[in-house]
Amino acid sequence: MFLGEKVLVESFFKIKERGSSVSTELVGGLTTFVTMSYVIFVQPAVLSIAGLDFGSVMTATCISAAFGSILMGLLANLPVAQAPAMGHNFFFVFTVCGATAVGGYGFSWQAGLGAVFISGSLMTVLSLWGMRDKVVTAMPSSLKFAIPAGIGLFIALIGMKWGGVVVDSPDTFVALGSFRDGPAGMVMIAVLIIALLMMLNIRGGILIGIGFAALSALASGYSQWHGFIGLPASISPTLFSLDIIGAISTPHLLTVVFVFFILDLFDTIGTLTAVCSGAGLMKDGKLPKAREALFSDGVSSVVGSLLGTTTVTSYIESASGVAEGSKTGLSAVVTGLIFLAALFLYPLAEMVGGGYETADGDYLYPIIAPALIVVGSFMLPLAAKVEWERVSEAIPAFLTMVAMPFTFSITEGVSFGIISYSLLHLGIFGLPKTSLLIHLLALCFLFRYLFLV
Repeated sequence: MFLGEKVLVESFFKIKERGSSVSTELVGGLTTFVTMSYVIFVQPAVLSIAGLDFGSVMTATCISAAFGSILMGLLANLPVAQAPAMGHNFFFVFTVCGATAVGGYGFSWQAGLGAVFISGSLMTVLSLWGMRDKVVTAMPSSLKFAIPAGIGLFIALIGMKWGGVVVDSPDTFVALGSFRDGPAGMVMIAVLIIALLMMLNIRGGILIGIGFAALSALASGYSQWHGFIGLPASISPTLFSLDIIGAISTPHLLTVVFVFFILDLFDTIGTLTAVCSGAGLMKDGKLPKAREALFSDGVSSVVGSLLGTTTVTSYIESASGVAEGSKTGLSAVVTGLIFLAALFLYPLAEMVGGGYETADGDYLYPIIAPALIVVGSFMLPLAAKVEWERVSEAIPAFLTMVAMPFTFSITEGVSFGIISYSLLHLGIFGLPKTSLLIHLLALCFLFRYLFLV
């Protein structure tokens, strides 16, 4: 980098003002990419279950992550990278696009992307109007903490199922899978390797764990080698394929958009608060350029839906870059540029994210299963912030958390939590009060159960 360009970059991102350096920001951006790069392999594998083209989703994932990260860096000047969110993708596949016979809403994947577009547009508009604070304030803290924790349990369950660690059982619903005839042992070893690397503060632990699982799967015949580098997969199968009219015409649209919006809002607020606090960027307890950050988040989700992927949001893995000293948006820009370079890893992604069919006709994904189990664990610590000693807070939080994995639906967890919270906070007979918004949402969910489900 020439001296003049370096000075211009330092000035634009206020690098020296924040006590950082260009080299530190470059290292931080690379570190953030390494810790969140598992999304490149996981996202296509998940969305392909709903019928989306694997290669197209990978391309959409890399481009949307690059767009969101670079926009966040340039517009908000925060060291926060973005990519399609874990949790939102499973909600999209198993609930939004899931078959009605198993509790899904039966959206086509095109209509599902239409709902993502609407949710992202709503986030964009509300960020400009400053309405986010009212929504965040109205939502009870116990549910804010319980929702991501429940999603963590949900993701971990899917990881264990895809890894063959748990299997269907007609006698006990689920049972332990075989550690002799299947990939379960390999998957759990990979989980322990990731945990050990994290304990030793080695960056990219999840990526290294995925690498171990990939080598083991190749040696065991659970996967096939497709190559390492190749031309990016075509994005045409999903590009501009969203169906907004189809989404609007479905009776569950409001529920789907609400869940997407709530998940995105709290993911973003929580991540921005945690990462910016670690970077020392919080001022009087407030987020710097919060409006620009949430605007970046909303616009990125809109762009992601146009490309062919689910909600794009801020990644907590950005904290790894902050741990290396990142304090400015240059770090996020670097992460975004590396995501663009990752487009050429399509053959590797096809091997990592591709599943194999068992003798029973099930599909397992043993290479990405360890990552899902570990990512699920990342979301559980928030449950410790629930006031468990207060029944009025504990029961709604508990129902939220357990309903997600037990009903295999994020929506039901949110519904159970809001309805129970409303009933326990009516403000009569000595019961505590809550906001009118929670009671209105509870009525909407009750109406859904009575007339739509």
